Amino acid sequence: MASAAITLAADAPTLSSANTGFMLICSALVMLMTPGLAFFYGGMVRVKSTLNMLMMSFISLGIVTILWVLYGFSMAFGTDSGSIIGWNSDWVGLSSIGLTQLWDGYTIPIFVFLVFQLMFAIITPALISGALADRVKFTAWALFIALWATLVYFPVAHWVWGAGGWAFELGVIDFAGGTAVHINAGAAALGVILVIGKRVGFKKDPMRPHSLPLVMLGAGLLWFGWFGFNAGSWLGNDDGVGALMFVNTQVATAAAMLAWLIYEKIRHGAFTTLGAASGAVAGLVAITPSGGAVSPLGAIAVGAIAGLLCAMAVGLKYKLGYDDSLDVVGVHLVGGVVGSLLIGFFASGKGQSDVAGLFYGGGLTQFWKQCAGVFAVLAYSLIVSAILAFILDKTIGMRVSEDDEVAGIDQAEHAETAYDFSGAGGGAARTAAAPAPVAAAASKKVDA
Repeated sequence: MASAAITLAADAPTLSSANTGFMLICSALVMLMTPGLAFFYGGMVRVKSTLNMLMMSFISLGIVTILWVLYGFSMAFGTDSGSIIGWNSDWVGLSSIGLTQLWDGYTIPIFVFLVFQLMFAIITPALISGALADRVKFTAWALFIALWATLVYFPVAHWVWGAGGWAFELGVIDFAGGTAVHINAGAAALGVILVIGKRVGFKKDPMRPHSLPLVMLGAGLLWFGWFGFNAGSWLGNDDGVGALMFVNTQVATAAAMLAWLIYEKIRHGAFTTLGAASGAVAGLVAITPSGGAVSPLGAIAVGAIAGLLCAMAVGLKYKLGYDDSLDVVGVHLVGGVVGSLLIGFFASGKGQSDVAGLFYGGGLTQFWKQCAGVFAVLAYSLIVSAILAFILDKTIGMRVSEDDEVAGIDQAEHAETAYDFSGAGGGAARTAAAPAPVAAAASKKVDA
């Protein structure tokens, strides 16, 4: 017995400063993704909605952080109850966690794991905001975040990643959030927009992005931060799986961007910067659940398929009549579904586990497991999100007034504008004088 005890003690994980440092860096990278998302979305809206779009992401940093400390971490990763939800009273308020107390089975402290997962919890509701641009009261949005995180994100995170969660126990593969993050957010976005309706002028007025450079900056920050999001989800660097995920993240994103641009050129006749940014995000979404299970060649396939299908999907809102302002459904929901289901075909059995997909001799067993996880999360998030939006709409109201929406939600909700040019060009006197040279030039042209 003494010999066995000594052996067990020797095999027990010990704190790794290397893995701890790596995971803290990854946590910071994932945090940066939320401001990156704010810029990405902020550039895609009209100028009168820029600040509101930025704030809809930034407020999630405040609300979800507090909820995570109070009870969110406990609900998502605490002791399982019925395969549906977790709870650990010692984690409420994080007051009973030791500084060097390790996350079970790993070489990093619980504090490191919880802060890494916190960043996932923050960005997921922020993703939803892109579908609601121009028309949602900020107070209603803030309350929706709090309710949605509590009733949807925390339970779904437990299903997928928590020990004892039904999807986890079934063997659904979701390396870094295809179901828990992207399908969850995309389905929620669809549920809410079906309740609150379309923007004023949808399909009539031009609603072009006001700043494509801002969109590209946001996309670049998302791509950069996504390496922490994906590679960090293995919680260490000891066996090479995190490195595989890092490589596959780059590969799939590149493939998706190229596929989107090719489709766009064939379908619309041009390679656009918005297409490049959207294609890159589609690839990032699709490789998130699958990157630890597929080979780099598989990652090319996953990215290319996702880029093509997401590019096709974004036009559905015009055919079906739902107003998904910034294509959250077309990119995150569709990309998450594609990436999750393709694991059933492209899993190599040589990555995060020995599970093989159809193309590697594993049959369709894993595919059916992926279907169970995908469609359960999709249905739950869509239904609960629609109910929450309906209740808020009937109580405090979800939408700003039509006049405020037309005039600009930035001024109505935040009493600010994104760009102030009042001091440019030397003031009113110069502005008044400016037309004179133009008029003179026009007169000369007429005389000629």
